[in-house]
Amino acid sequence: MAVKVCKFGGTSMADGNVMNCVKKIIDNDKDRKYIVVSAPGKRYSGDIKITDVLYECHKEVAEKGSCGAAFALIRNRFNSIVRELNIDFDINSVLDETEMRINAEKDEDFTASRGEYLSARVMAEVLGAKFIDAEDVIFFDKNGAYDAEKSDKAINEAVRGAEKAVFPGFYGRGANGKVKTFSRGGSDISGAIVARAVNATLYENWTDVSGFLACDPRIVDSPKRIKALSYKELRELSYMGANVLHSESIFPVRKANIPIHIKNTFRPEDDGTLIQPSVYYTPSGNTVTGIAGKKGFTVIFIEKSLMNYQIGFIRKVLSVLEDAGVPVEHIPSGIDTMSVVIESAALKEGKLERILQGIKEAVAPDTLRVTEDIALIATVGHGMSSSVGTSARLFKAMAEAKINVKMIDQGSSELNIIVGVKNEDCDNCIRAIYREFFGK
Repeated sequence: MAVKVCKFGGTSMADGNVMNCVKKIIDNDKDRKYIVVSAPGKRYSGDIKITDVLYECHKEVAEKGSCGAAFALIRNRFNSIVRELNIDFDINSVLDETEMRINAEKDEDFTASRGEYLSARVMAEVLGAKFIDAEDVIFFDKNGAYDAEKSDKAINEAVRGAEKAVFPGFYGRGANGKVKTFSRGGSDISGAIVARAVNATLYENWTDVSGFLACDPRIVDSPKRIKALSYKELRELSYMGANVLHSESIFPVRKANIPIHIKNTFRPEDDGTLIQPSVYYTPSGNTVTGIAGKKGFTVIFIEKSLMNYQIGFIRKVLSVLEDAGVPVEHIPSGIDTMSVVIESAALKEGKLERILQGIKEAVAPDTLRVTEDIALIATVGHGMSSSVGTSARLFKAMAEAKINVKMIDQGSSELNIIVGVKNEDCDNCIRAIYREFFGK
């Protein structure tokens, strides 16, 4: 039997009229049995997301002991949604209980999770479906990692006998028994977790765009839509800034070989983008699938004569970063050189100076140099490994656009080529590469 899990993003929950569109989408396909929802997003430019209001609620509780002023915005929004839906649901009782618990818990994760909780309560009423609270079925272990085995068992028990069920996204329960959230956008992960648990045939992720585009439409006008891509391509593009889907959402479904279909709530007839596991994926024949860029990196350049003969050299450098609690993004290297690429946001509070001193003490480099304000641009595609001259085309395009390359890193799978350029050159670099591989 076909079973689809559908996740609906914040724009799909923004108001009652859109939620009615969501109901039609679900009712149009009997296989859409399990629904995961986000907190209400923006209704218009200048509007505020409910999750952002909830973070303000937490601040107000910390400062004043209660969140009456900020929570009034939450109350007004959900009362408006219920009126627009024209359903018989005592939302004010649910809101009263929610405000009371926020004031009592005084916990940031709990407070931030209430947007999804309230959305799911309303959506369950709209659909006449079973409401299943995520804190009862999605669990984290003592290290803060998602506990797949425990969660799978709890989800399957919770949905047993339910024709349809609605889950709030974004949160679960930590090992300490308290609500714990994923990172922002984590409802995508919640949907993937439910899809894996129920062994879904398809995970539909409904958002406000008709699938993945070959690059950011804010940089290139009307870029081509990607009809299909692999999990690996998705991971590369999402990490480098393609924000249609949370980059960690593929892991639960990848193990179960469940495809993901990106669809548009506002244009449900559009084909969208199908993301497939490698066992099903057939490359389109295009050399490049997509291009994505991310600004704000720092590169530490290290040079040491006969570095390649010094056993443990790289380990010593990385130990300095580990001790500082700083993750490493990339490590391009040569015979006597290596570069360490770090997201600049991880180097606040004097960490960069401590790391540089630690490297000097650990390996006594001949040269130690730092380059800041670097952007990384990833050109991604399965077709790159089998196409002669891909790198030449890429660097020719950059040269013609007069963009200086600061760093080059090609993945061992030959799935991507990552180049580092100045932050100010990021958009022009993406446009140049797009023109080369996709035309004007």
